[in-house]
Formats: sequence, C-alpha cells, structure tokens
Amino acid sequence: MTEPVILADVVRSDFVEGHHRGSVVVTDPDGTVAWSAGIVDQPMFPRSSNKPMQSLGMLRNGLPLTGNLLALSGASHSGEQFHLAGVREILAGVGLDETALRTPASYPYDEQSRDEWVRSGHTQEQITMNCSGKHAAMIATCVHNGWPIHDPAREKSPDGVWGRDDYRSPDHPLQQAIRVAIEDSAGEKVAHVAVDGCGAPLLAISLAGLARSFGLFAAAAADTDEGRIATAFREYPEYASGSRRDEAALMRAVPGLLCKIGAEGVYAVGLADGRGIAVKIEDGASRASSVVIAAAIRRLGLEHEAIEQQATFPLYGGGIRVGEVRPNSTVFS
Repeated sequence: MTEPVILADVVRSDFVEGHHRGSVVVTDPDGTVAWSAGIVDQPMFPRSSNKPMQSLGMLRNGLPLTGNLLALSGASHSGEQFHLAGVREILAGVGLDETALRTPASYPYDEQSRDEWVRSGHTQEQITMNCSGKHAAMIATCVHNGWPIHDPAREKSPDGVWGRDDYRSPDHPLQQAIRVAIEDSAGEKVAHVAVDGCGAPLLAISLAGLARSFGLFAAAAADTDEGRIATAFREYPEYASGSRRDEAALMRAVPGLLCKIGAEGVYAVGLADGRGIAVKIEDGASRASSVVIAAAIRRLGLEHEAIEQQATFPLYGGGIRVGEVRPNSTVFS
C-alpha cells in the first residue's frame, strides 16, 4: 500500500456521509507483519503510545517504581484525584513536589474530572496535564542518576528546543536512554525527532515497529523490565489510563492484553501470545481509532463484551442514536 485506506465509515440514518482513512497492522510474535492495510513501514509518530517504551528506558536506568506508580509513569491519565496523588507521590519519593514538573498547564483529560476540577475552583495546572505521570517519572529517574533536570536559561525557548541540561532535551542522557529503549523494542532505528505536546521528545518509528513493540511487551516474562511494565498496566489499568476509559475496560476484560492510545488517532495493542496491533487514523480522530482497533482484535478471533462496546461509535440526532462510525467492511470482511 502506498497511501492510507478507508478503515471506518461514518453512517447517519443509513446514509454513508463520510469516511476515516488510515493504516492498521498486525505483527506475529516474531515481529513480522502478518496482515496490514495502508502504510505500515514508513515513519510515523506514535505519540503517547510510545509511553510504555519510555518507561522501559527509565526502568533500565534505575527508576524505583512498581505497581500503580509504574503504570502511571506510562499513562496518559484522566486527571482523576488518584492520578494527581500518584504524581505527587512519585515526586515526593525523590524529595520534590509538583513545581518540578515541566508539563504545560492543562485541564484534566477526562470530561467528568475536568468539570469537577473547575467546580472546585481550579484552572489549568501542570499536574493535571495527562503526561504528568510520565514527567514525574522522568524527573525521578534523573534524580536517581544525578542527572540535571532543568536549564533555567531555556525556560521559554521560542524554537521549542530545550537546553542540554533540561530533562526534555533529546540530547539529555535520560532521553538518549529512552531512544535506545524505543529502538530496541521496535527493532528499528528512530527516523525523526520532534517535540510532543507535553514538551518531551517525540520519536518516529513505523506503525509495524509500534505493533512489534506492544507484542514484545505483552509476551515478556514477568521478571523482565518489559514484563514489569505490562504487569503494572494490567493490574492497574485505571492508573495507566482512567477509571472510565476504553483502554482500562479492554485490559480488565481480555487476559494478557496490553494497550495504549496516542494522540492523532493512534492506538496500539499487544496480546499475551506476542502478537501486536497498531492503528493510525490519518485525520487524527479517536472515535475511529477505537473502532478500528476493536475490529482488528475481533479479526484475530477474540470476542468479549468490552470489545463489542468499542466496535462502533454512536452518532446522535435530536438526543437519540441515529447512526454510528463502523469498521469498513472491505477491510474487515
């Protein structure tokens, strides 16, 4: 394939009013591509789907987290109170508080949590940004290794490039270690480096490399660093995402499943047998990525009520359901 394909149809009142194009890939336990549609061998940005691999780079360098806090280190959390308490606990473990964070100020990711936050008199804060667990873990890793955390001279860098002593810099030893972990997991070299929405480096790999990584983590032995991260996600799925999120529902429902969403329509899944799945929706729509990932899981023969609930995305008119976003029947026949 040389271009994205139609992966999902937008159907309203039995009329197809639009489509979502993208790419999807399934990898075998040995990392080879078993099935695909669209572009799966060219560089793309996994966005937050890279977070388990980022956690791997931190664990390899002494990050002293386990269980729920390890899951939070790889989360795009919802901003619920237990998430914020966990971020504070990670930072307190190295003698710091939330003022050390260099995440942009944001409202909680989850709509209900956001409304509760605003009603309680809060505005946008750095700790409620969905990547604050990852940033807290990055800072903790730096403290553990005696690495610098922040370069005040580049606090407001207009070009988006941090000083070398800033833990967000691609040249920082922390980010160099994370790059190695991502390349090891994907089985390929990083093709491009950018700045993610949270300010941390964003590393491009192929969609197949992303699926390969998740298959590797999902099948890893429990006593390996990859296995520890997978176990943390499975045992504390609400910390790895949120208590009301599709990701948490999938990991609770399907034994051995590991999953993580990313911005711009990215979704990755690993299965206990080592197979991996990754989706990228070209227009960035998360409503389509969840539908397509469910279709890809079902295509592999897995069935569960939680998968069925993600298999379509409802569309409403006048307060009643009048249509849905559904998998394209040509691709998922």
